[in-house]
Amino acid sequence: METIQVVLDSKLLRATNGAARRARVNRSALIREAIRDYLRRIEIREMEKREQESYLRHPDSTAEVEAWEREAVWPEK
Repeated sequence: METIQVVLDSKLLRATNGAARRARVNRSALIREAIRDYLRRIEIREMEKREQESYLRHPDSTAEVEAWEREAVWPEK
């Protein structure tokens, strides 16, 4: 692992320290996990954006949509 220096304002530092105590981890572990979570969320947003752009470039045909709608209908009892 590498050591870095991060500057936090007092309020954020107090909140970070409190969260670390509640989670029973040290501050570095809390910050590492927060960064991992943030990077995962960015990755998911980027994948969703690429998927949306792909559908805009290549939309489903009416026939495809109708076929899936027929499949989605609950069977009658």
